[in-house]
Amino acid sequence: MARYLITGIAGFIGSTLAHALVKQGHEVAGIDNLSTGSLDNLADIRHQISFEQMDLQDVAGVKSACGGIDFILHQGAVASVPRSVKDPLGSHESNVNGTLNLLIAARDAKVRRIVYAASSSAYGDQPTQPKQEDMPPLPLSPYAVQKLTCEYYIQSFFLAYGLEGICLRYFNIFGPRQAADSPYSGVIAQFTYKMMARETPTIFGDGLTSRDFNYVDNAVSANLQACLAPSAVATGRVFNIGTGKSHTLNEVYFAIAGHLGFTGKPNYGPPREGDIKHSLADINRATKELGYQPKAGFHEGLGKTVAWYLAEREKSPVAVVQR
Repeated sequence: MARYLITGIAGFIGSTLAHALVKQGHEVAGIDNLSTGSLDNLADIRHQISFEQMDLQDVAGVKSACGGIDFILHQGAVASVPRSVKDPLGSHESNVNGTLNLLIAARDAKVRRIVYAASSSAYGDQPTQPKQEDMPPLPLSPYAVQKLTCEYYIQSFFLAYGLEGICLRYFNIFGPRQAADSPYSGVIAQFTYKMMARETPTIFGDGLTSRDFNYVDNAVSANLQACLAPSAVATGRVFNIGTGKSHTLNEVYFAIAGHLGFTGKPNYGPPREGDIKHSLADINRATKELGYQPKAGFHEGLGKTVAWYLAEREKSPVAVVQR
């Protein structure tokens, strides 16, 4: 069994990765500054993992955390386009400087490989669909620039130091444990929580904005496959992680409403600053070189997600709404 370090382990994707690795019998360590993550996400496996509350800008702490680690799954980030627009310096320090600290520590600890949670926001609002990894990037927000910068850092650390790294450009991931106040890629959580409270969600824009919504189990499998891919693949290369299908926000709204028996018509507001209009992944490279195949489609994943939120509400009505 291998030793894994997950950054952002208390977050939505990080905690899902932790559960999967524990189930497989691996040794799991994690760090998280808990600015957006919650230890509630790890409650049922807390005794089976090693956890430290830590910021990625803690150079000494990150260095210590990397000791003896085989694989790093780097999920930790300030994952917010609007926040990066409002505070570009603050998000840069967390996303770029934090990643650089981690790479230096991983290099010095002789970590075998780092798998980085990159972002499809690197493509910007280019009209060409689907997005292919060889397309020139066109980031529209400071967040997108930061995530792209970290891809380049990972590529350079392979070229300069031989540290293997794979960049997984996530398209819009959703699933259980995603909090309603997630400012990025959290529209499914936001809509579901609002409708459960019998409140009408707001769609930013005309509702025709489309995304490649990807159930979280698919992203988990991509990360684990990236760890096991041949070394020739793990050379700072980029892979799209989506489904190859897109859905509009209007479709998402009414699909969730159908699951919950919600009959209210959506409210519409102005588009969010820095958002792109359409996003769809070409996953051929990931399929061919990583063996990646989406395990769950949009509607299957949505059904599981809504069911989880409903179950959580039954267990703790107030906590679910406020998380």
